[in-house]
Amino acid sequence: MRDIEHLARRFLDTMQARAWDDWAALMREDVVYAMPQTGERITGRERYLEFNRTYPGEWQLTPYVVIGNPSSAVVWFRWSMDDAESGDAQVFLEFDEAGLITRVTDFWPEPYEPPERPAGLIDGR
Repeated sequence: MRDIEHLARRFLDTMQARAWDDWAALMREDVVYAMPQTGERITGRERYLEFNRTYPGEWQLTPYVVIGNPSSAVVWFRWSMDDAESGDAQVFLEFDEAGLITRVTDFWPEPYEPPERPAGLIDGR
């Protein structure tokens, strides 16, 4: 049985290392990449590879938590860009029966001011 958590970590590790051939080998040719916040969607391994290979700036990815089940995984990670910006994000991965990635969904949450809550409900900020 394949280890989905290992494959999910390898996805991020090979991307971080810019080991593009190894990274691309983890995906099916018809992989779909989606970013709900921007509405962007890319279909196809070569186009997704080019998107990442040409992404501007010097970025770093550091995984915190990897959780998987037999057909999907999520990685919570820290990203930084040009040593100036940073934040947390999540990538959701879906796998086929052979252990290849079929879909990648990135969530790059932006901080926001929370709504008012009843007094005493929230411990602190």
